[in-house]
Amino acid sequence: RLSLIGAMLLHKGEVDGLIAGTWGHTSLHLNYIDQVIGKRAGSLTYACMNGLLLPDRQVFLVDTHVNYDPTAEQLAEITIMAAEELTRFGIKPRVALLSHSNFGSSNQPSAVKMRQTLELLRVQAPWLEVDGEMHGDVALDEKQRKSVMPNSPLTGGANLLVLPNSDAANISYNLLKTAAGGNIAIGPILLGAAQPVHILTPSATVRRIVNMTAITVADANFGR
Repeated sequence: RLSLIGAMLLHKGEVDGLIAGTWGHTSLHLNYIDQVIGKRAGSLTYACMNGLLLPDRQVFLVDTHVNYDPTAEQLAEITIMAAEELTRFGIKPRVALLSHSNFGSSNQPSAVKMRQTLELLRVQAPWLEVDGEMHGDVALDEKQRKSVMPNSPLTGGANLLVLPNSDAANISYNLLKTAAGGNIAIGPILLGAAQPVHILTPSATVRRIVNMTAITVADANFGR
């Protein structure tokens, strides 16, 4: 497998970064990466973040490809990793924890999970501007959010959307990419790996591969 060979070259220091995934499935490549590269110090999970350059905003979504039904603890870790990545891009993260529930309107398990994620983030990342659980339209529209939750600490439109599972994240990403994003996307950006490595998808365009190459170079220069 070429991704295994690439991971070995990265591990041995023969290359500074790795991009894989233009064929096959994320889980296949991640298996090799996990065996050879492993997680960065302190990380317990991997995740994928995708970004969209929409006409009037930039939006990033997690976790689009790795964790099917992450726990609240995993979501908290994923959110912090994603927020740190946005900060490295020079973007101030404004995080919305999304759900079918809007600030307590439902007590279904997925809604409770997002509430628990918020509680964990308030302890683990007090620096982070985050709120939830909330509807997607409320996340993007500050005026609507203030009418529902006047004391929300989240300002402006959220730019980091945390979804309760990979179904929601992947569907939302692909719908937005096609309907509003002109198929211009960034990612998937792999979070949690010990070295600069990213797993793309077979649908990746040449432009996206070039963009991800630039991000990988930046990762290598950052010394992640």
